[in-house]
Amino acid sequence: MAISDSLTPFTALLGDGGVLTAPDMTARYTLDHRELMQGETPAVLRPRSVDEVQELVRLARNQGFGIVPQGGNTGYVGGATPEAGCRQLVVSLERMTKVRAVDPLNFSLACDAGIVLADAQAAASRHDLLLPLSLGSEGSCRLGGNLGTNAGGLQVLRYGMTRDLVLGIEVVLPDGRLFSDMCALRKNNIGYDLKQMFIGAEGTLGIVTGVVLKLWPAQSHRATAWLQLAADAPLPEIAALMRRETSDLISTFELISATSLGLVSAMRGAEIGLATGPGGAVLLELSASSAHIPLDDVLMASLEALMERGWITDAALAQSEGQRRAMWAVRETIPEGEKHAGGSVKHDISVPISSLDKFLTRGGAIVSQQLPGVRLSFYGHVGDGNIHYNLVVPEGQDRLTFTREVEAGIAHDLYAVAIDLGGSFSAEYGIGRFKRDLLRRYSDPTRLDLIAALKHSLDPDGLMNAGALT
Repeated sequence: MAISDSLTPFTALLGDGGVLTAPDMTARYTLDHRELMQGETPAVLRPRSVDEVQELVRLARNQGFGIVPQGGNTGYVGGATPEAGCRQLVVSLERMTKVRAVDPLNFSLACDAGIVLADAQAAASRHDLLLPLSLGSEGSCRLGGNLGTNAGGLQVLRYGMTRDLVLGIEVVLPDGRLFSDMCALRKNNIGYDLKQMFIGAEGTLGIVTGVVLKLWPAQSHRATAWLQLAADAPLPEIAALMRRETSDLISTFELISATSLGLVSAMRGAEIGLATGPGGAVLLELSASSAHIPLDDVLMASLEALMERGWITDAALAQSEGQRRAMWAVRETIPEGEKHAGGSVKHDISVPISSLDKFLTRGGAIVSQQLPGVRLSFYGHVGDGNIHYNLVVPEGQDRLTFTREVEAGIAHDLYAVAIDLGGSFSAEYGIGRFKRDLLRRYSDPTRLDLIAALKHSLDPDGLMNAGALT
């Protein structure tokens, strides 16, 4: 049967705009976000309801198609990219964007998995509540993808990863059945916590169609500071002291290296009014829902303790919302600055917070020895142990060639250091298609056996996102 004939039932099911086949319409769904992989698909399916998702899964099984669930296609590891020649249909939930319920007294939000993260945040905000999941791509990423990758982001230090925010979930299984557990309870001990199987599974066990998330009181008061670090400033001690001295009111603790700041400045073509110290800089923010907590006073007293120890050389406090946004704009545009400089090879590394300095010292020595002259841009959520450790493509070199050389060579030395310190090669990006070899190389065999057993149990025919993670 011709491909076009096989797609006819999907068109009948999904109606106008529900099945995209023209190359100019499917192109944005088949190229991964970092432009490292060009895939292909017979069609992009765009359901409007859970019932349609269930039926299209059954049709795909009967027609011999695979399925690649896709959120906003903002991932860094190719987890949502269909592979060439594999008859994989992309299923995008971009037309399933309803807010199903906001319960201000239960501090919970229920919505479709296709909703853009920023829209879910706004739905909470309208009730003076906070959805703390916050990413650089929040204007385009979707909740289904956030669950699929167990997204992290800027406020993990205080609120945890995506899986820590999920109360309930709704998933269409590979056989078309619906697992509906849209529960808004915080205490519900009824055996295995099945929803956790699907968080971080990258669409390999089913299609997440709905989610219930925890909310917090809106953080209407903030105190924000840009700290210039002294040489050899001890990051773990600084983070620990600030958490203690502020009664754990820190929502973000972001490290920014001198190279990263320089890339932003070069992209803008002007000075940005902020500087790093010899040890880099930290962007720190305290937040609270109550005006009765004197955040500025708490922050100032804590910074004095850092000054007394000689750990910071200077500090700038945001005196207005405009100044605060300007500081955050620097942090959030570092990836764009790397891209402007020719791109970078990204290493999404995590280590115990107590080992941050050890990793930076040992990793820096490896880069200096093996790739002298290559710019090292490191930054990230060091308050939770996550470092984005990126090598900027040298001027005049091909980005893809440099990427392959790094990933085949020095990357393994960096991962070895992280793992030796009790860390991981994948902090928040996931495995996708680009890190499958790393999962096999660095994982305990028993972990791999359990992953394979779970996959076979729920998806014995390999319908869901074949080639990703497993």
